[in-house]
Order: sequence, then structure tokens, then C-alpha cells
Amino acid sequence: MNLELLESFGQNYPEEADGTLDCISMALTCSFNRRGTLLAVGCNDGRIVVWDFLTRGIAKIISAHIHPVCSLCWSRNGHKLVSASTDNMVSLWDVLTGDCEQRFRFPVPILKVQFHPRDMSKVLVCPMKSAPVLLLLTEGKHVSLPVDDDSDLNIVAAFDRRGEYIYTGNAKGKILVLRTETQDLVASFRVTTGTSNTTAIKSIEFARKGRCARVCVCVCFVCHACALKTKPINFSKCFSVSNLFLFSCARVPFFARSCFLINTADRIIRVYDGLEILTCGKEGEPEPIQKLQDLVNRTPWKKCCFSGDSEYICAGSARQHALYIWEKSIGNLVKILLGTRGELLLDVAWHPVRPIIASISSGVVSIWAQNQVENWSAFAPDFKELDENVEYEEKESEFDIEDEDKSEPELAGADALEDEEVDVTSIDPIQTFCSSDEETEDPDALLYLPISPEVEEPEENPYGPTPDALQQTTTGEELSGQERKRQLSTDGTQSPKKKKPKTTNIELQGVQAEELHPLLCVKGDGKSKRKPTGRPKGVKGKDNTPNKSKASKGDKNRTFDGSGKARDLLDPAPGADIMINTCGQ
Repeated sequence: MNLELLESFGQNYPEEADGTLDCISMALTCSFNRRGTLLAVGCNDGRIVVWDFLTRGIAKIISAHIHPVCSLCWSRNGHKLVSASTDNMVSLWDVLTGDCEQRFRFPVPILKVQFHPRDMSKVLVCPMKSAPVLLLLTEGKHVSLPVDDDSDLNIVAAFDRRGEYIYTGNAKGKILVLRTETQDLVASFRVTTGTSNTTAIKSIEFARKGRCARVCVCVCFVCHACALKTKPINFSKCFSVSNLFLFSCARVPFFARSCFLINTADRIIRVYDGLEILTCGKEGEPEPIQKLQDLVNRTPWKKCCFSGDSEYICAGSARQHALYIWEKSIGNLVKILLGTRGELLLDVAWHPVRPIIASISSGVVSIWAQNQVENWSAFAPDFKELDENVEYEEKESEFDIEDEDKSEPELAGADALEDEEVDVTSIDPIQTFCSSDEETEDPDALLYLPISPEVEEPEENPYGPTPDALQQTTTGEELSGQERKRQLSTDGTQSPKKKKPKTTNIELQGVQAEELHPLLCVKGDGKSKRKPTGRPKGVKGKDNTPNKSKASKGDKNRTFDGSGKARDLLDPAPGADIMINTCGQ
């Protein structure tokens, strides 16, 4: 597909709804692969549904977990998929075969998992109320990242665009930049409000592209020190000068690094430049490039992301199914996409290449895209759209083999085109699919999944022996184990036994194992984790029945077996539904 034909000369963001994807079960989270050809959706019943996004059909269903899937991430080449569920399990999957390669059991719920952008052997995990953990898959080990304050463990983390650094943020607004290889502290700063009060960090998201920003370079009467500086210029201070007499637009090379946004609890989205953060060093005071917010409704944000070309920022409201789109360079709000009234948003993902957004609400994946208008003049410049029929006068030599009216220069030009050799064998790499430090595309990237055709009335064993012949061979003699396996595999009735994946227990210090994932909502707010004291309501007198457990107000969602021990109803029985908390975090 030629991406140059997909480029729009106007806005490059979605404008309207373009249908939905029904995953049969309730969808909770979604993630595109690097090319945007496949969309992985994590569901409430623990399955991962992989969609072929070009055909809008289901390419594969992986029975991944028993509990709901809360986070997903693709590897760089698309062959691997890492998932986390509400039962504190992190699993590594082979997308082609659907087999689980490794499992990691954590003592606390998992909020987010992320593959290293360049190294498939590293996965970043954000446990709840614990320090972030870097999993080393090949070695089967884990490394806990250092934190700023041991008492504040509400930490979010993310890799930068190339995985060289890990950015972490806590509830006190402190951002730490750690080197991925050594976990050394490189830079740090604190996000503050206008009154120097700190605000909690909710999420950190990086842009896929590191394009140079177009900024205004100014020359002023007051100060010429900016031109002599070797470090990045703080243009916000230059613009505050009143004696400006020259403006010109230029592409500044030091902005060609990763750009990232921080979603904070004060309902403001701050956009920073990665190189400026590293230049400021420890305890720096960098200024955000943009501050984005809803000044009218003071909307809190559930999920934020960049567009594929990093020119736009999308934020999903935590109150309703509404998507706000800003232009990053200017900071103006360009579009608000409103979904079904009364629904709450769960997740948002922007397509890596095209102006398409996938959002999840009420268990359904909604697709937002541009309104495609047919423009035939792009293919035939002489094409004119007519409102009514027009009589056409045919020229005398129009359908002749040799056009007598054709001029000599045109014949010369046609001969020149015929003599020119056209290269139809070599394929030029598409720059959209290549990073700035790469010249070629990844030849091993998994773009599509093979789909077996569905046969309405399949024949019984079309290529194997007939059932009568099979009975004759097995009459009066016992088959060996290898022959039985061979026949079962040829019949297709039973697949060979899969190897059980290795499960690694991750031990974290100073964590409470009784934490509940935010997706799971318990009635009564789960106030009583401790033993009930006093007599339950509605009980008169003392009950001397042995081994009879008393139910208190806080035990509404607990059932008791014959041994008198309480069992949580959060462990779902087969066919039981799990209640999902869609409230804004």
C-alpha cells in the first residue's frame, strides 16, 4: 500500500465514528502492533482477541487468562505479546502459535506492562503500591527500580521512545529518569501547580516519532545571550520580552528527541521535551512545551496518547465516552468526539500510521476515522463531475489507430518515455515504518496472521483412512502409544499435548498481598477485611451451633464452606461474571 496516497492535505485526525468491533465478550483494553495491521483486545473472560485491522475480522483468539485482562503490549517485531490480568499474573505469548512461553506471578495487582521498544527480552511492569519492576526474560530474573520516597509507592513508569531511559512518577509529582541498563539516576524534576503545590502523576506516555518542532526564533533589543548558549534555549522566556522585531520559522535540531506527556491529578496534561529534561539534570526545573486542559468542564483524563505522527494528542475523559484532540505544536483543541451518552471510557489507542482511534467503553471497541470523500480528480485531472448529461461531440480522429492531430513534441516525449528503463524489482523502504536511526524495514516483522477458511460442512477425515479400515486394523490387537498418537494427530480429533510454561514467583518487599485490582469493584466498598466484632444484625441470642460461621455486614461478598472458612466471591466460578469498575481513577 502506498502511504503517500493516504496522506491528507488537511487535518490528520479522525472526525466521526466508523463502526465497532464486537469481541463477543466484554473488552477492557486494546493495543496496536507497530504497523497497525493487528489490534489485540483484552477481554473480561481472560481471552485475547487479535483483530486483522485491515479486514476488520478476528484473526486469532488466545485463551490467555482466567481472570480479566488489564494490560497488553506488543513486541517490536509483533511476534510476542505480553499481558497482565487481575489475578496478578504476567504472561508472555507467541502470537503465531498462541502458546504461553513464560508466566510471572506477582504478590500484588498489575497496573501496566510494556515491552522494551528495541529489546524483546525486557518487560517493564508497574505493580500496584510497589516500585516498578524490570523483567529480564532470558535470564528469568527481575530488577526493582529505585524510587524517590519509600513511603510513597503509587508509581507509574514508562520506557522512552528508544528504551534508553525509564521515566517514573509518583503521587508527589516527582519524575525520575533512570538509565535502563544500570538503573542509575540521570535526571529528576518535580511537577508543580501554579501555587508550588505538587500533584500526583497518573500516567506517562511517549510519542512514537521524534520530529523536530517548528518554533519561532526571535531577535530582540534587550538580550542576545540566547544566541551564545550551547544548551537548549528556553523559548518561553524569550517570548516574554516585549521588544521583539523579527520572527522567522525554522526547524530547531535539538528538538529531535523523544517528546512525552504527563497526565496529572490536577487535570492538566503537560507536554515535555526529553532532551531538555536530560539537559537540566537532577533536581532541574524544565518548563513544559504545552499545557492542555478542559477549562470549561474541568474534565479529568482517563487515558492519553499521541497520534502516529506525534502531531496530535488525544485524551479520553474519565466522566463519559468523549475524546479530546489537541494539536501539539499550537496547543489548540481541534476536535471533540462524543460516544454514546452514559457510557464510561476504559481505554484509548491511536493507530500508528493512519488517523484512526480505537476506544473502549461498555465492553465494545469503537473505531473513529476520517470521512472518506471520493476525489476522482486525483486520478484523472481532466475529470469533471456533472449534474446532468451533456452532449459530447466526437472528434474525427479520436478513435483512430494513428492520431493525425497529434503534435510532433508529444510524439518525441512519448518516445523518450519508451526508451527510459523502469526499475520494477527493487523496493524502496517506506519512511513511515522506519525509525530515524534505521534505513530499512524489519524483514522479520509479523504483519498479518494466517486464517484458516471456515467450511460449513466439512468431510469426515478427507485425507486419512476410512473409519471402517481403521476399525479393521485395530480389531484384535492393541495399538502402541506412538501409533495411537500418530492416528490421533492425523484424524485431527486430539492435538498433541502442549508444554506447560514455566511460572516464576516474583517476591517484592514491603507489599500487602491482599490488595484488589482497581478494575474489580466490590459492593460495600470492601470495608471489612478484618474480623467482624460484635453480634451480627438480625441475630437474637447466642447460637450454639458448632462450626457455623457468622456473616457480618462487610462479608456480603464472601461465602462460607463447610469448614467455616470464608471464600471470596472475587475468585470466579466457571461461567460467573466479574463486576468491572469503570469509574474514573
